[in-house]
Amino acid sequence: MTTPAVPAPPRIPEAVHRRRWAILGVLMLSLLIVVLDNSILNVAIKTISTPAPTGLGATQGELEWAINAYTLVFAGLLFTAGLLGDRLGRKKVLVGGLVVFGLGSALAAESGSPVQLIIFRAVMGIGAAFVMPATLAVLMNVFERDEQPKAIGIWAGGVGLAIAIGPITGGLLLDHFWWGSVFLVNVPIVIIAVVLMLALVPDSRDPKPGRIDLVGVALSVVGLVLLVYGIIKGGQLADFTDPAVLLTSAAGLVVLVGFVLYEKRSDHPSIDISYFKNKVFSAAIAAIALVFFALMGVTFFSVFYTQSVRGYSPLQTGLLMLPLAAAQLIFAPRARLVVDRFGVRAVTTGGLVILAAMLAAFTILDADTPIWILEVNFFLMGMGMAHVMTPTSVVIMQALPREKAGSASALSNTFRQVGGALGIAVLGSVLSTAYRSGIEDKLGLLPAGLRHTAGESIEATLGVAAKLGPRGDALVGAANDSFLHAMHVTALCGAGIALVSAVVTVLFLPGRPPRAAAEESTEETVGASR
Repeated sequence: MTTPAVPAPPRIPEAVHRRRWAILGVLMLSLLIVVLDNSILNVAIKTISTPAPTGLGATQGELEWAINAYTLVFAGLLFTAGLLGDRLGRKKVLVGGLVVFGLGSALAAESGSPVQLIIFRAVMGIGAAFVMPATLAVLMNVFERDEQPKAIGIWAGGVGLAIAIGPITGGLLLDHFWWGSVFLVNVPIVIIAVVLMLALVPDSRDPKPGRIDLVGVALSVVGLVLLVYGIIKGGQLADFTDPAVLLTSAAGLVVLVGFVLYEKRSDHPSIDISYFKNKVFSAAIAAIALVFFALMGVTFFSVFYTQSVRGYSPLQTGLLMLPLAAAQLIFAPRARLVVDRFGVRAVTTGGLVILAAMLAAFTILDADTPIWILEVNFFLMGMGMAHVMTPTSVVIMQALPREKAGSASALSNTFRQVGGALGIAVLGSVLSTAYRSGIEDKLGLLPAGLRHTAGESIEATLGVAAKLGPRGDALVGAANDSFLHAMHVTALCGAGIALVSAVVTVLFLPGRPPRAAAEESTEETVGASR
């Protein structure tokens, strides 16, 4: 029984094995930067939406693009980043990605307009695309198979740590400095991470890499951008039947279908479509995508709820999100123990049901609901997420050969980011449309041009109300009521998506494996789950 574990030393050199936990710490620092950036931005979006000199006066559509420009470039390049890491060496790709991310952060901090911010966020997305898959790929090449679930759990817990640090750091910076400081803070962290990376992390690569799939990369980026642009535009116009919206979205879908067909026929695809013939692998990927679709879409509006409706500062908002992050940090490293006892299917489905219930619980939040209810909600959401992310990540990473770790990580992160981007776009559009339809008849006395601007978002309405002085007080109450209604509708949509994901995991993820199988490779566990 002990003999299968003995071949470990030849696969991983002893010198690397001894410093594996220090290497994991460096990888988590790199991961921290990428996740930290988005969690900081979530707190800063209200400030960025206010007019200059405080912010950039970004509209809700521009705010969504500030997030989605990063996410879409990130997701579109992950295929290539994973392949380049496997081919050129994961350490080289990781260091290069960190440098590009740091430069993009410095430029974003100095943005003079929403358009510049969107462009520099895209540059940051390029860097992040080379960082995220490489961290998980390196992890799979410095830990033996029996330690990989524990290491992946700690890696996933690092996401929770970043979610905790991000909003609080963002709040502290916004209380003392200008909005650009939330990006500039990345630069010193990048420098520290690069120095430690060069000193500690070994390089690794696929001994038999394929050629780079330039056509596939181009098709994936173009398709995603067209699709999400159409969705965001539909929300801005409050009309998803608008010809421009329909044509753009349809073009995006056609290009993405073309991408899949091309990948199936290519002899050097960015993504090997045959991976998805494995039902368990596909279910784990789908679960991650749907979870982030629901979660990112809903957390996008929670910042406006805490700051615009409840009146909390950016720092207070960051502290309010602490339970969400703390729960992930606590439960993610321990989720593997629960999986050992109850199986992947039960744990993942349970996590998704908890997440769906907590998303639905946003419907009980009002302008004067006791804030501890939101805190309990956030904590349970984090707990649910931890019991989804760790088991699905382990299934995905162990389903492919170790030399393909970059590709497996790229797939996992691509679907996570695409799910999150579409969640922000679709649920952000639902929020925008529901808000506009709720506030529209309250704006009748305003001039036509101002009426359109005021109806775009709660921040826009409150900005107009502030200019009207005492006459705008009634508009503030109407804005809060309309936003709460829109938030409730959006939360129910997110809960529905999480339940769909739970159904997928019940049908396709493996149950509790036999003891003997659990000690063998995950491929055997996956095969036993048909």
